[in-house]
Amino acid sequence: MDFLQLHFIRPLWLASLPLAVIMPLLWRRLSRPSGDWGKVCDAHLLRWLSVGNAAAVTSRFGPWLAGLGWLVAAIALSGPSWQKLPDSSFSSRDARVLVLDLSLSMQAEDLKPNRLAQAHFKLSDMLETTTEGQTGLVAYAGDAFVVSPLTNDTNTIRNMLPALRPDVMPVFGSRPDRALELAAQLLQRSGMPRGEILLISDGGTSAAASVAAKLAKQGIFTSVLAVGTVKGAPIPSGEGFVSDRNGNIVVARLERDALLSIARAGGGKYSELSTGGPAGSPWASAEGSEFARKDDALGERWKDTGPWLVLLLLPLVALSFRRGLLFVLPLSILPGLLISADAKAGFWDDLWATRDQQAQAALQQERPADAAALARNPAIAGEAFYRNGDFVNADQSWSQVNQGQEAAEPHYNRGNALAQMGKFDEAIAAYNAALELDPEMEDAAFNRDLVEQMKQQQEQQQQDQEGESDQEQSDDESQEGEQGEEQSSEEQQEGEQADEESDEQQESEENAKPSESEMEQNWSEEDAQAMEQWLRRIPDDPGGLLRRKFRNQHERRGAPSDESETW
Repeated sequence: MDFLQLHFIRPLWLASLPLAVIMPLLWRRLSRPSGDWGKVCDAHLLRWLSVGNAAAVTSRFGPWLAGLGWLVAAIALSGPSWQKLPDSSFSSRDARVLVLDLSLSMQAEDLKPNRLAQAHFKLSDMLETTTEGQTGLVAYAGDAFVVSPLTNDTNTIRNMLPALRPDVMPVFGSRPDRALELAAQLLQRSGMPRGEILLISDGGTSAAASVAAKLAKQGIFTSVLAVGTVKGAPIPSGEGFVSDRNGNIVVARLERDALLSIARAGGGKYSELSTGGPAGSPWASAEGSEFARKDDALGERWKDTGPWLVLLLLPLVALSFRRGLLFVLPLSILPGLLISADAKAGFWDDLWATRDQQAQAALQQERPADAAALARNPAIAGEAFYRNGDFVNADQSWSQVNQGQEAAEPHYNRGNALAQMGKFDEAIAAYNAALELDPEMEDAAFNRDLVEQMKQQQEQQQQDQEGESDQEQSDDESQEGEQGEEQSSEEQQEGEQADEESDEQQESEENAKPSESEMEQNWSEEDAQAMEQWLRRIPDDPGGLLRRKFRNQHERRGAPSDESETW
């Protein structure tokens, strides 16, 4: 029992402690046996004017016993505690990586509309129902690339599925062994004790089976979701169908035996995807099979010893039956139960939690504005400003984090804030600083590539606008030249009528001059039309960023050539 850790779970009840002294004093002062008659009558006459024993002497200890009872009750309600309870909360530690085949054979149409579309539908349904653990995504053809690292945000992976097509891959072929090795690296970097890989493909190799057997010994199991039919179908291309070197049309068939060998070697489950979908889950282990104790300081729980103090009130409660105080006590306690704690920062909150702890609690309650005002730690303040949409202050707060010790995460957060403000060059510099400190920070590399693409689109749009303005200016000059020639030819004829028409033209111009409101309305419509045309010129290619990202990674690896069988 360590009383140095004395802690009150409901400290607001301690504010009622002064009532333990105030109530007995008021009781003794206001209680008179005969009421107001004692002011005007002698004591020996009161017994003839009042009902009962008017001369009875009030107990000297009764009020103070009541005050003692209130003192014990207030301390019990405040929840005194000096012992922490063990945290029994757990979080799922499931780590799963989806490996999607993007080779040309996935465009075969034996499954309508094609194999890849059916795989997208299945993956979208799986991600929608995933509620526990972390999920990653790897795509491969002649080489393997990380589409998304392990994350709890499955909605982000679902939004990227439509952009996964064979044309985003920089090298053709089918190398599932490289994809399994890359997926294993994601699991190992996450620090999870075990994991599972799901290979979504229509074919396999002996090298992939060897890799799956090796990973199974490390606790990483491989399951297979086969896509396609044994009968197979040709692979569409721009010129008809894909053909081999001899000019024969390639018929892509489901390599069931090869995929079965991968699933058996990897210790996983084998299932096939059809238009109706597989009967059960393609994963070998059920979701939520791995849990770990949750380490969260905000989730501390204290052992409440208040109920034991209530036992001291039992003798007083037993005596109160005679005087009816038992029915008065609930009426006095009920208003206090209805009073809720003030959520704003103040002297009382500062006694029990630091400003940064109060800011963290405000962020959890979706109150970023209050959290920004409370936070003293620049990292917490930056997060609060960012959630509140104040990107300028968020940038300034995160700039102060690295003054003492360099870390990659503040640079990454600064890059996000600068990108939101449209400062693309500074955002790219911040992402580069984060990658210098942590070269494996894939989120920073992904966001940097995205910002670079946005910057290029902005520059291209500015060039298009400048070209249009120059073209409009040249057209206006040519029109003015033609009007000048016509006007010179007609000057002689109009000279005689110039004086007579000048007044009429002036009056017509005054009548035809639009009002300011009409000019604003016309300008807004023209502006809206110009904006709509400008938006239509923006290239709508969701796979462009992935195509560039994969190409850069492919070149960094030495740019291996295409496989002999490109499908």
